[in-house]
Amino acid sequence: MIKFGTGGWRALIGEEFTKDNVRILSQAVANMIISEQAEEYEFVIGYDRRFLSDKAAKWMSEVLAGNGIKVIFIEKIAPTPLVMFTVQMQQSKFGAAITASHNPADYNGIKIFTEGGKDATETVTEKIEEFIEEVDKKDIKSMEFNLGIEKGRIIKSDPMNTYIDSIISMIDIDAIRKKHLKILLDPMFGVSKTSLQTVLITARCDVDIINDRHDTLFGGRLPSPSLETLQRLRSTVMESGYDLGIGTDGDADRLGIIDSNGEFIHPNSILVLLYYYLLKYKGLKGCAVRNLTTTHLLDKIADKFGEKCYEVPVGFKYICSKMEEQDAIIGGESSGGLSIKGHIKGKDGIFAASLLVEMISVTGKSLTELLQELYIEFGYCYMAENAFVFQEEIKDRLQKLLFQEKKLPEFTYDVEKVSYMDGVKVYFTNGGWISARFSGTEPLLRIFAEMESELLAKEVSDDMRNFLSL
Repeated sequence: MIKFGTGGWRALIGEEFTKDNVRILSQAVANMIISEQAEEYEFVIGYDRRFLSDKAAKWMSEVLAGNGIKVIFIEKIAPTPLVMFTVQMQQSKFGAAITASHNPADYNGIKIFTEGGKDATETVTEKIEEFIEEVDKKDIKSMEFNLGIEKGRIIKSDPMNTYIDSIISMIDIDAIRKKHLKILLDPMFGVSKTSLQTVLITARCDVDIINDRHDTLFGGRLPSPSLETLQRLRSTVMESGYDLGIGTDGDADRLGIIDSNGEFIHPNSILVLLYYYLLKYKGLKGCAVRNLTTTHLLDKIADKFGEKCYEVPVGFKYICSKMEEQDAIIGGESSGGLSIKGHIKGKDGIFAASLLVEMISVTGKSLTELLQELYIEFGYCYMAENAFVFQEEIKDRLQKLLFQEKKLPEFTYDVEKVSYMDGVKVYFTNGGWISARFSGTEPLLRIFAEMESELLAKEVSDDMRNFLSL
């Protein structure tokens, strides 16, 4: 029952996310580490604000300690990027964050990280799944948490200051200080408040915060920053005259932005703006990486500056691997996660938000103004996104139709090529595209389409939806 998706193992609390399953997974991880003779390396564990996260972090620590593996236990709630940073800083071989990221409140999960603070690859997670099959509950080794501390097998740690200092060292703090920006932060009842607030106040920003209490139901909203979920942030930014509104998801590895005029800045736009800023305003050189459901406007910017943009499957582990391989300066996805060269090898909504604040400070332009600058130079792209819940029998029908029979709608536009790298993606000769793929974290079929206008994007999306009878 324990299967890893694109962002770790995620499951419904009380059904699959249980103490027994956390302990089984932990024993499998311990067995894998021992099989690789890596037990002398410290294992980093952090947790977010979700229901059972703190307890599950202790359950995992107890099993690892019982197997003779030393645990670095981050003793306060931790953004996922902080856990990845700590794995990197401690030169650990492995680490884990107890989180289900942006999933609904009735989910929890575990993300596994490897050397350098990277998301575990499929090779690693498949190996863990193989070890899970071999675990017998009666053979699980465990050491009570306080005893583990007493014996020095569990070491409590608070790396927050080091993490914050690292971010501050990478941004132009003086440029931000000169602007005296007024910023509203929405952690979405998650874990970004302390770190992001500290960075912004250090830069002399005037910072206010909404939705920061501990609420395991996330205020009844999905803890994923979008136009729908950031309505309170949007209205308050407009009403009170903030320069920027920043929303971060439940574990702070993604972000959503509201501009000073109340405009929701789509994650695609955040990614292309930052790449454009790094190339044009900071004078950096380097390629970009995106997943297959992320805007092709990134490709146009790369081409203009003599660079290349690489396409990979959905899952940030693929983005990070390709970034390392090609020495890219940025990588990202349309869901709001991005990574910048020189920081951690994974998503960090806190660092990305800090760099955005630097960008509007250095350029003296709002995000909307910078976007218009981009559109004038590179043209406009509009993305339509749809997600459809399905029953298992419907999934079987769709898989057969799309991936076995490889049937597609009769589109109005000429098709350049079709890719089955991850789901199916159709590339049109006019530069537009449409993709359909099953989510790796939820029972959803996602359809993305990008065209030169909203009308055309909706048109090709409807063609796919009608063809699939959704």
